[in-house]
Amino acid sequence: MGPAFGWLWAAYAVSTYGTGLGFGAFSVVAITVLDAGSAQVAALSASGLAIGALLAVPLGPWMEFRAKRPVMIATDLIRFAALASIPLAYCLGGLSFAQLLAVSVVTAAAKIAFTAASGAYLKTIVPADRLLVATSRFESTTWSATVIGPPVGGAAIGLLGPVTTVVVDAVSYLLSALGITAIRDFEQPPRKTRTHRSSDIVEGWRYILTHHTLRRLFVNTILVNGLIMAAEPLLSVLMLAHLGFPVWEYGLAFAVPCLGGLIGSRLARRIVSHFGEQNVLLVLGTLRACWPLGLAFIRPGAAGLAIVMVTEFGLISCASIFNSVFAAYRLNNTDTDRHARVLAAWSITSSFGIAAITVMWGLLAQLTGPRTAIALAGVLLLGTPLLLPRHVARPEPVPSNDEPVLSGDG
Repeated sequence: MGPAFGWLWAAYAVSTYGTGLGFGAFSVVAITVLDAGSAQVAALSASGLAIGALLAVPLGPWMEFRAKRPVMIATDLIRFAALASIPLAYCLGGLSFAQLLAVSVVTAAAKIAFTAASGAYLKTIVPADRLLVATSRFESTTWSATVIGPPVGGAAIGLLGPVTTVVVDAVSYLLSALGITAIRDFEQPPRKTRTHRSSDIVEGWRYILTHHTLRRLFVNTILVNGLIMAAEPLLSVLMLAHLGFPVWEYGLAFAVPCLGGLIGSRLARRIVSHFGEQNVLLVLGTLRACWPLGLAFIRPGAAGLAIVMVTEFGLISCASIFNSVFAAYRLNNTDTDRHARVLAAWSITSSFGIAAITVMWGLLAQLTGPRTAIALAGVLLLGTPLLLPRHVARPEPVPSNDEPVLSGDG
């Protein structure tokens, strides 16, 4: 799909593989180096997301009428610098929980900005009828990185120390910035027709909430992602601290099931061609919510490892297909001059949702134990398919604050 897409995909791949190697790195460092418990690990995940999302609120309007490549390069460099500070502090004997929290905040805000900018940029370099192919390739890259990253990262931590994967993750963002810099296609920023207004900050949310299908997908994905991600730090504590799984087994438990994500994302276009976009979003969106309850039944040893692998394989297989189709649908149904604001609003709300639910589940785990909290998240997920749209239509463009709304019979 052209050299610009090739470089963008390559940059995404290298940073994604770095993130895969660093899967759960902050939780591992907090637990093994700083002796953090369930509440602290949950607070680390939640606070970084919430504060990072708050800092990112004005970034959507700011990015909308600017070239997106410089934004992507800058956010990659910011993440490199922030992550590189962790191994430096560790080597100097000064690593603290406060520093982990600060780095979590900075990387969360930078991730939101990068996601919004890259999504808007992707729409400018890939034709609409090829967006599903593009989003499927990004999705397959995510899952292939997760297949390889966690077990390799777990082994690296076991051999070289707890901050090893943080170093690799930091370098991956530096390489990603170099890859985006290599794109030579001229980028024409969207034409700005007026001065900045305070209402631009909420324009992304307004657009989503006045779009029938996007609104239902928005609420559904926020809740699903929040409940799934809230269980992740609790599962880390359950497996590493309570059940005594070694770090390499913990990584393996999440790596092998990601083969399902690789397979599903590669099949997404074919499945949509056969069953239709509406059916895929409804059926796969329902199936992905049925698996996480199985994580409440994890036990020590090989049986527990098998439970995690089977459960995660089912979840990831369904989610990878849904995510590929959903990402293409969202891009195709958002006006070109709203992309950055819509994607930023979506990412910010997702981060706040994950943060809020993670805090609640961390407190719940303190009162009831991580297993009970994981089980409750699984039960609540079973109700989320009721929020999915039953009809995925392509409505008329939604009026925005940038354009006058005509009154009358017309």
